[in-house]
Amino acid sequence: MKNRIFILLCAFFCLVSVLAAGAAAKPFTLDPLPYASDALEPYIDKMTMEIHHGLHHQAYINNLNAQVQNFPQLEGMALEEMMAKISTFNMAVRNNGGGHYNHDLFWKVMAPPGQGGEPSAELLAAIEKAFGSLEEMKKQFNQAGATRFGSGWAWLIVKDDKSLAVTSTPNQDNPLMDIAEVKGAPILALDVWEHAYYLSYQNRRGAYLDFWWKVVNWNEVNRRYAEAVR
Repeated sequence: MKNRIFILLCAFFCLVSVLAAGAAAKPFTLDPLPYASDALEPYIDKMTMEIHHGLHHQAYINNLNAQVQNFPQLEGMALEEMMAKISTFNMAVRNNGGGHYNHDLFWKVMAPPGQGGEPSAELLAAIEKAFGSLEEMKKQFNQAGATRFGSGWAWLIVKDDKSLAVTSTPNQDNPLMDIAEVKGAPILALDVWEHAYYLSYQNRRGAYLDFWWKVVNWNEVNRRYAEAVR
């Protein structure tokens, strides 16, 4: 009886050790989508969401976790802090850390059609001050996405002076990075890598940009704007 208890206790502590080691080896994890994978249809199809979230985003996280052995300080580091000092890391951390941050934001600033709300009075006033109108902001945002050669992102950001700006970045860079040409707090992000839209839109990036506004989660954008100007 004592031997069985001893064996069970050993097995239990071994399991705890394995789980702890696994957790330590993989400090970055993939959160589930905040909606069903088909919830953004017909504007973004189910298969694209499953591949984009479950394979592409997961790959960035796996590759980022692999860099923890090279940079132990990454373990427990917030993504925002990582972005702020990205120039101190290698390109693998820059690409995959950026990919993790960017996609985590991207899923959150989208919502099923009809559920995303509208810009708050405060955000709308800031948009009108910076761009003249909401439609003009959308036009400039779409232009930033359409003219980003190759792969990258379009952004609506809050700069240090609390004003709004539209910008774009290549690859998996973002405006939080210390190497960004235009810096600020991202409140809206659009992925213009082909894997984000190719199954439904093929080479018609402009159509993807236009339809994407149907799934913008303004409720989340409002929250991020309020936090950024606080």
